[in-house]
Amino acid sequence: MKKSTPALVVKQAKHILKATLLLTVFMQVKTVSAQLNPFSSMYYQNQYLTNPAMAGLDKGLNVNLGIRQQWATMPGSPRTQVATLDDNVGKNVGLGLNVSNDQTGLLRQTRALATYAYHITLGSNNQQLNFGLSGGITSVRIDYNSVNGDQGDTQVDRYNQQRAYLDGDFGASYTSNNLTVQGAIPNLNHFFRNNTAILGVDRSVFFTAVSYKFGLENVLDGSTIEPKVVYRRVEGYKDIFDAGLNFTLKNDLLHFYTMYHSSQSESFGFGANISKNVQLMLFYTTETSPLKTYTNGSFELGLKLHLYKER
Repeated sequence: MKKSTPALVVKQAKHILKATLLLTVFMQVKTVSAQLNPFSSMYYQNQYLTNPAMAGLDKGLNVNLGIRQQWATMPGSPRTQVATLDDNVGKNVGLGLNVSNDQTGLLRQTRALATYAYHITLGSNNQQLNFGLSGGITSVRIDYNSVNGDQGDTQVDRYNQQRAYLDGDFGASYTSNNLTVQGAIPNLNHFFRNNTAILGVDRSVFFTAVSYKFGLENVLDGSTIEPKVVYRRVEGYKDIFDAGLNFTLKNDLLHFYTMYHSSQSESFGFGANISKNVQLMLFYTTETSPLKTYTNGSFELGLKLHLYKER
């Protein structure tokens, strides 16, 4: 039986240390990915992003574009792009299109959904009961261009041979000029089949929210303030509660937004109409307390176009 030399012991110790560090990083990433930092614009400016029942709620074609960068100081930090279109096509019907692309490290998830929404008028004060269903495909792949090593690895090829799968969202809401009550089930494929192929980044399994809009005509004509409370059930993480408000000035000429998340992070936002039908939005979300020392949060830029109101 051979005795271990000092050089061999040092080499083995290095391998053990390296494996321990990799395991620690992996566990931290798993924890972080489950904390769910969604697009901030979903709370007020683009509620269709989370709930298909909100598609075509307003007259006119709405086009929303968004890009978000998380943890800019870390290699392989999450980046997300999203584009949505929705319109009220008449006869109480709303149609929409929701396309998103997530990239975290080597993994890339692309999702494209078409939406059908039906709006039932209930009475005065613009009261409506809304239902929406989205259907489409989700694809999860490893980005070959980001692989630092053997790009011909059979494991990578085998992973990328997975077919895109059918997916969808369902939502319902009650809306009026002041009160909004809503709930949505995103990622129906995962909800009903417990499909583990979906990325763990930025995914909720249930969403519900209540908000009430107060007019400020006596203070600033055409201005409003809207408090909102949100409950989100998150895959692999404890449930999250959000509470905040949105203040709009002069018929949405400017808006200011803040939201506190029970995951111990905060979101802040600012929006301005740069023309009659174009709105620019900026958002910043801090990281949760354990990560604030190492990362600088996420930055989001949004652009909203409201192309027409009447045909």
